[in-house]
Amino acid sequence: MAGGWAQDGAVSEQIEASINDELARMKAQKRPVGESLTHCAECEEVIPEKRRVALPGVKLCIECQQERDGAQQMRGGINRRGSKDSQLK
Repeated sequence: MAGGWAQDGAVSEQIEASINDELARMKAQKRPVGESLTHCAECEEVIPEKRRVALPGVKLCIECQQERDGAQQMRGGINRRGSKDSQLK
């Protein structure tokens, strides 16, 4: 059941589109390639063998990778409907 000017199923379509966009973004992320390093490229700690086998081409230890992942900028989501503020003005 849609409300207002939206057609039936519009909310479901928006949710599916958002999920598909996120999946496409995740698939497009660059993954490590080549041979894994035995020591972290940043802190020189030993990279565990299980990590090197699980992620071929890994260059960072878990701690450094977590720091790098946490340092990534938060990206804004796509607001497909527009904000309520913009609709009220």
